[in-house]
Amino acid sequence: MERACFQLQVRQDRIAEYKERHAAIWPDMARALKATGWNNYSLFLRPDGLLIGYVESEDFAAAQEAMSATGVNFRWQAEMAEFFVELEGRPDEGFLRLQEVFHLEDQLD
Repeated sequence: MERACFQLQVRQDRIAEYKERHAAIWPDMARALKATGWNNYSLFLRPDGLLIGYVESEDFAAAQEAMSATGVNFRWQAEMAEFFVELEGRPDEGFLRLQEVFHLEDQLD
């Protein structure tokens, strides 16, 4: 299972609304994420708007590509784009992927 972590920056004046939108995402968006291989997906938000995402997938690039092909993702990304600072392109393509440097289970084997 591939683990992916990424970061984005939510605009300070949009943090409350961003949290509201994610308190109950569209049901068809949730189903599409699961169907395209986005497992154990979480978002973490700092008070200053730093957003960290974590997801597990058999193949993250394939999961991104499959999700990108869905109509619901296109609509969701169009609505969410305005929430982010210094974003080039859609949020699901413009994030900064972080390098994993430690995983406990790897060192216990």
